[in-house]
Amino acid sequence: MTDRRSPAQPLEAELSIGELARRTGLQPAQLRMWEARHGFPVPRRLDSGHRRYRASDAAIIHAVLRRRATGVRLEVAIAEAAASRPPQSPSVFAELRSRHPGLAVHTLRKTTLIAMSHAIEDECFAAADRPLLFGAFQHADFYAPSAGRWSELNRAARATVVFADDWPDTEAAGGPERITLAPDAPMRREWAVVCDAHDSTACLSAWELPGQGDVPDRHREFEAVWTVDPTAVRDAAAVAAHTAAGTGNARAAQLVEELAAKPTARETSPEAVTRLFNRVVSYVDRLTAP
Repeated sequence: MTDRRSPAQPLEAELSIGELARRTGLQPAQLRMWEARHGFPVPRRLDSGHRRYRASDAAIIHAVLRRRATGVRLEVAIAEAAASRPPQSPSVFAELRSRHPGLAVHTLRKTTLIAMSHAIEDECFAAADRPLLFGAFQHADFYAPSAGRWSELNRAARATVVFADDWPDTEAAGGPERITLAPDAPMRREWAVVCDAHDSTACLSAWELPGQGDVPDRHREFEAVWTVDPTAVRDAAAVAAHTAAGTGNARAAQLVEELAAKPTARETSPEAVTRLFNRVVSYVDRLTAP
């Protein structure tokens, strides 16, 4: 494995070797030995020579240790765990398109995205057991009408994270984790709803087409993909968690480690897909009525 990061531009929040050792329960000497003998983990070297690691390296190390506990040889455990690489893009939409090129892309108006988002939120609230939820809203003003819904979702979720360009100083107690996106963050142009649970998964991701400054808000158009495939949903959730962790959010850093594991293998039932489809149709009918 090689590290292609620019020394001046790390992709995510970084850890010293001591911090990585504390997170993983290993000694710094063990981490240096793994690097020398097995080429993992690969640090970024500062001009001073000190090592800096990705937060996601901790998740991979935990996966290695779990495999070792089952009797797998260290070099095999490292190869298997490292194969589950972290997201390569800070964009949910781009990551889904890259990893799952078979997903169909559709151009949709904002009203349709609202309908689909509400349907996914409702189904997640009704069917998922302690899900992880992520929502990208572009602007805090766009989140405001959904704040009540997401506060309720947060009470039923294991963790809830929402993204926007900026947030007001006031924040409701017990609400979702609010992440302010950097000015150059690709997710500032994106719309996303991700529900990741062991028994229910769904994801909607879209990016706003350029050149719509004069278009009425509800008629703005986006290129969108959606899926209920657990692997694709896990990939979307991982991008969101890495993006949040990159801002220094401690809860998101924990989620990065949790989402490094493969999702539970299961088949989505026709009944579950039908329920979600019915919710979408119902919301579209209401939101597009004259």
